[in-house]
Amino acid sequence: MAETVERAPAGADWWRGCAIYQIYPRSFQDTGEDGVGDLPGATARLPYVASLGVDAIWLSPFFMSPMADMGYDVSDYCAVDPLFGTLADFDDLVAEAHRLGLKVIIDQVLSHCSDQHVWFRESRSSRDNPKADWYVWADPKPDGNPPNNWLSVFGGPAWEWDSTRRQYYLHNFLASQPDLNFHNPDVRAALLDTVRFWLDRGVDGFRLDTVNYYFHDAALRPNPPKAPGGAGDVPDTNPYGYQQHVHDKNQPENLGFLREFRALLDQYDGRAAVGEVGDGAGALKIVAAYTGGGDKLHMCYTFDLLAPAFSAEHVAQCISEFETSVVDGWVCWAFSNHDVQRHASRWAGEGRTPDAIARFSIGLIACLRGSICLYQGEELGLPEADIAFEDLRDPYGIRFWPAFKGRDGCRTPMVWESAAPHGGFSQARPWLPVPPAHRARAVDVQSSDAGSILSRYRAVLAFRKAHPALTGGAIEIVEQTEDVLAFLREADGERLLCVFNFSADPVAWMLPANLGPVEALAFPGSSAVLDGDTLALAGLDGFCGRVV
Repeated sequence: MAETVERAPAGADWWRGCAIYQIYPRSFQDTGEDGVGDLPGATARLPYVASLGVDAIWLSPFFMSPMADMGYDVSDYCAVDPLFGTLADFDDLVAEAHRLGLKVIIDQVLSHCSDQHVWFRESRSSRDNPKADWYVWADPKPDGNPPNNWLSVFGGPAWEWDSTRRQYYLHNFLASQPDLNFHNPDVRAALLDTVRFWLDRGVDGFRLDTVNYYFHDAALRPNPPKAPGGAGDVPDTNPYGYQQHVHDKNQPENLGFLREFRALLDQYDGRAAVGEVGDGAGALKIVAAYTGGGDKLHMCYTFDLLAPAFSAEHVAQCISEFETSVVDGWVCWAFSNHDVQRHASRWAGEGRTPDAIARFSIGLIACLRGSICLYQGEELGLPEADIAFEDLRDPYGIRFWPAFKGRDGCRTPMVWESAAPHGGFSQARPWLPVPPAHRARAVDVQSSDAGSILSRYRAVLAFRKAHPALTGGAIEIVEQTEDVLAFLREADGERLLCVFNFSADPVAWMLPANLGPVEALAFPGSSAVLDGDTLALAGLDGFCGRVV
């Protein structure tokens, strides 16, 4: 039964090494028959989530919103949008999650809000109202142009003209998502009050959206250009990637606010926060600053493993950079979420099928040092959906079509029953279409199949829980070749060797002579054969053994 699944430690450090399952509410389960998922639907499906063996859920935004950015444009931080239900529905969800032993993490979109928020309506009404300085306002240049060259992630300048104030306001995303002015202590206090509202309702943690965007350079200095090449967090088609974002985000003042945020959380028992950090190659250094010292965030995730790169070298580099940079902090690894192409499709190719990628990747992420976040549907091996332009809802994809199709392909509804209308998600036409290929992978099909991807996820997560070295142990890279990554995990006297073949072809890997004897463990799905000092791995295969 779901209630008997072993969970992460129940104390203050439950988040360390935990497994989080992200629920995108509008695509999880619809009970209102309007084609949009809701909170009662998520509550009804929590026993399924618990049966996976995860420790927590992360709910994407369900707050009051005009939905210009699917809820990441909040118009009331302390209200549930009727599209998703009521506050009572949210309370029911928390109660059911806690009954099942699941922690509840909710999104907090603090860097910006909707232009329909009462705060912004007051701020834009004049230059001398009580909230006049709650947003980032700036006079135009003498020629009428914006005050600097900052760009919006969603395309175009990061400045929007307001005819009433005759000033520009800053928006790092949509023009309808004005940035709050974190230099104003009243703004910070008001936002923390909204966080306290949800703490008092029993939430266990927060996922902080765009956590490194909170503060801007008060002098509004222009960003310098970025040298050609180098990793980024936006598609190559987006000019946002042409700048070094040294003034519009990543400001040192952010550390002070994160301490204020942590101080609030510490007033409640066992609460935690995970931050989203997007900054290309510099992200892990930001994670080090934001999670170090025990007085800011508990953990962060970056886009390093949410990127197209798939190789032993890339993962080894991410591990090494994190271990070098983040001395006393913590990371949360993820391969898929609501912002990127699903990894079953993103990493397929060169002989690697989506199914093989799905099976391989859960074994890999389960063995990495850190907490892990799984995105709804990845446990079914769902590939990226191909959404026609006329069906797109994502403003990011609409803006950069056709070179970039946006994020709707990873946001299509969850599939529960293969033969039911719309995969059992809704009786009504869903807000995004359900691909026929997804219906064939529905939960009811895979639950009864011991060889399914869903069964693999459950088995691997149970294996991870059974070995403390995997949830909290140290990590040491043993070797990284063109195709093979080998590392050690160690804790509480347990020393495990983890080896992964990133190639679609079989390989033979020689155990280092100084390693000592290794005893193969029943790592779910592994077909690896250990013969003396030689480990034979099939294509996209993994191995876990105890060093004795």
